[in-house]
Amino acid sequence: MSSAHPLRVTVVGIGADGWSGVPERLRSVVLDADVLLGGERHLGLVPDVAGQSREPWPSPLRDGLLPLLERHAGRSVVALASGDPLVSGVGSTFVELLGADAVSVEPAVSSVALARARMGWADETTATVTVVGRDLHLVLRELAPGRRLVVLSSDERTPSELAGLLTSVGYGDSRMTVLADLGSEHESRVDGSAGTWSAEVARLNVVALELAGPVIGSWAAGLPDDAYEHDGQLTKRDLRASALARLAPQPGQLLWDVGAGAGSVGIEWLRAHATCRAVAVERDPDRAARVTRNAARLGVPTLRVVTGSAPDCLAELPRPDAVFVGGGATSPGLLDCCLAALAPGGRLVVHGVTLETEALLVRMRAEHGGELTRIAVERVEPIGSFSSWTPARAVTQWAWTEGART
Repeated sequence: MSSAHPLRVTVVGIGADGWSGVPERLRSVVLDADVLLGGERHLGLVPDVAGQSREPWPSPLRDGLLPLLERHAGRSVVALASGDPLVSGVGSTFVELLGADAVSVEPAVSSVALARARMGWADETTATVTVVGRDLHLVLRELAPGRRLVVLSSDERTPSELAGLLTSVGYGDSRMTVLADLGSEHESRVDGSAGTWSAEVARLNVVALELAGPVIGSWAAGLPDDAYEHDGQLTKRDLRASALARLAPQPGQLLWDVGAGAGSVGIEWLRAHATCRAVAVERDPDRAARVTRNAARLGVPTLRVVTGSAPDCLAELPRPDAVFVGGGATSPGLLDCCLAALAPGGRLVVHGVTLETEALLVRMRAEHGGELTRIAVERVEPIGSFSSWTPARAVTQWAWTEGART
């Protein structure tokens, strides 16, 4: 950072009851600050203070925060946020930019806690998804019969859009409760079902869902092949499950899915945990667009899709924790590039169906170690009035983990 002064900020949460609900101790923190940051609504709640600088959030927020703080280096800075600033709030952004030691957070009761209290739902029985500034399709990852979900809305349109999305995937019988202006004197509640939803609600709202619908997916690897739109370039179900078992998705870690085809491996990596990250690399523009559609439909619209040829397009990507190469393994330098890019403890899984690729994988195992497996899958298909086993093309799989004993 260019400033000679360390950048620090205190983030104070304000509930829907506004300034009157802020404890006296925190009122003093806010009023004594040299600089007060926040949205126009929050800044308007605080009494005027002579000489205090008041700055609305920059746009775009993340890119503008550090320059804003630099301008006020050496002064006491307080930022105002809704509820708990670390629940899908600006407090998390400050921590990411400045580090936890530079950020003091003073939370109010979060809208998630208030929603669970109104519904009588225990924390351990409830999942939370935020769609504030995010793609609504994130909710689809969480679908399961009987599941309880609290959705943080972007605005007054979110409940209707959510109802339509749920209905489109067979979850129209889900019970929806929209809780608006939680904690304020104007708090309201509207109940209904997704399939018949037509209510108008206030802008500040949270949606509590009691999901009712079919089993349409799994967080375990190996979704049915027909869950994907594809043109035949798809890592089939049994092979996908085998690859992901060796790729070993971990919370927060990043996968490169190289030669993504329909994107199935990257998508199922993301479905393993809400914080997993993935980049799908696909040189064919039509397939790349198909990957994006598949990701949204399966509840992981955060999948980043890069259209280009590997290894040339890999140089600018963030360092991966795992790499899957489902096609194009014989491209000159590709596997060496992937091995060099892996973070400590990284995993690489490569599939090949040609003799040339198999010869390459045999050589890579001889040079680097790892596990070499030949996978042959047979399925029952009709022959006239009878049934018989029909073999699929055998696949050679090389799996390598840094530091693993071979």
